[in-house]
Amino acid sequence: MNNFSSRTLWRFGYSARLLRNNHLRTAASNTSFPAVWMLLTQYSGRIPGCFVVVKKNSFFTMPETVEEKANLELYSPRPEVRGMTLLNREAFKRTVVVPVLKVKKETVNPLLKSLKHTVLQRPGLKRVVEDPEDEESRLVILDPHKIPEFSLGESEQEVLKRLNVRPEVSKYNLELTYENFKSEEILRAVLPEGQDVTSGFSRVGHIAHLNLRDHQLPYRYLIGQVIIDKNPGITCAVNKTSIIDSTYRNFQMEVLAGESNLVTKVKENNIAYELDFSKVYWNPRLSTERGRIIELLKPGDVLFDVFAGIGPFAIPAAKKRCRVFANDLNPESYSWLLHNCKLNKVDNKIKAFNMDGRDFLLGPVREELSKELPLLNEEQKTSFHVVMNLPALAIEFLDVFRHLLVGEPCSTAGLPTVHCYGFSKHDDPAKDIQERAEASLGTSLDGRCSTYLVRNVAPNKEMLCISFQIPADVLYKRPCPDEGKEQASRVALGFQAKLFAV
Repeated sequence: MNNFSSRTLWRFGYSARLLRNNHLRTAASNTSFPAVWMLLTQYSGRIPGCFVVVKKNSFFTMPETVEEKANLELYSPRPEVRGMTLLNREAFKRTVVVPVLKVKKETVNPLLKSLKHTVLQRPGLKRVVEDPEDEESRLVILDPHKIPEFSLGESEQEVLKRLNVRPEVSKYNLELTYENFKSEEILRAVLPEGQDVTSGFSRVGHIAHLNLRDHQLPYRYLIGQVIIDKNPGITCAVNKTSIIDSTYRNFQMEVLAGESNLVTKVKENNIAYELDFSKVYWNPRLSTERGRIIELLKPGDVLFDVFAGIGPFAIPAAKKRCRVFANDLNPESYSWLLHNCKLNKVDNKIKAFNMDGRDFLLGPVREELSKELPLLNEEQKTSFHVVMNLPALAIEFLDVFRHLLVGEPCSTAGLPTVHCYGFSKHDDPAKDIQERAEASLGTSLDGRCSTYLVRNVAPNKEMLCISFQIPADVLYKRPCPDEGKEQASRVALGFQAKLFAV
């Protein structure tokens, strides 16, 4: 599916949800109660919990103090929490009515197995509770979605008959607390109706990294605390407060909740890294892409990592027995790169540099290629790879490869392969990235490159990787024949001058 159709479908789905919710609210106020139930069951796979009570001759385990039946969503917090900016967990307590079956203790397990699709299944909620009227019995809570009008279907009744259980569905007042609601349910109840609810985040060790929108900022401290509460292992929540600095690839952030310790440890593709998230760039969403590039490398290959960060390309490549030259301009990234090389015991396999990317290419990269490429022949299997993961600017660095080396290529098979990343807002991102790369290189890449869609960064903004072998006529500056003749003439004249002087 292309990017355009994906975005279109996403927007259509969002609109459909809005229309659905409005349709349900209108129906709830203008139709009869059975009609509302039929409408709700139509969307039972989407709406988080709804129930009705139709049986009157049923027991209660507590006085009937349930909320009005107009509030039909089982897993919605109380409406009074709307607009809350500082988290008050006690305000989320509420009581809802759910269907139950009265079952003898010894029959509970067989019943749960036989009615596993009918029994309530919700993390944090018990499916079986004690019967206050009979110590030898238990109450099995059923899913209100699966029990229309508290009436069992034929298949359920057959199961109960086989297990000698009375097929009478009763009502039970189930108490819900803050702990029983999911983060998205809490935020949807707190934020203004109709506004986008974000409960997603990037996890960096013990840190939850959020990127909140303007309308969510008044609720940012509550959102941060909810994220910590609902995600074990998360002890700090931060929000990005500025765009990424293209020089050092870091950004300003605000601690929303939890501890202020931003030095953390992450694990990616079975390799551990340590970093200060406030000072270096780390994006866990690129894990798959980094793994893809590492899969292209073979033991003995050479990797030049121009914008290495803390080492997520360099260190796995070194672990794969590649020779690695890794560089980053940010002194903090360079420091953590050295630290992670030692942490992973590859510090003797990686040559690290703290330079501008252009200087790195013109210096250590050119020097190594000038030394290694003339030694290659058609039978040698060594490949050279250049990774340029700075999508905001990397394409602008490709012009460095123009006549980077002097002479004739000994083997076209040994020409370095470049993996260059870039952002595009174009309708045809792959074409856009290729044309920009061609402009920097000064040559056509038709039939000589591949583009790979890494991820959707934002609406109408894609991140891509373009890979190509540097054409020989781009990489090498061949000596002009006239220049050779002139140089020979200068040598001859110098020799004659020496003879004449003698």
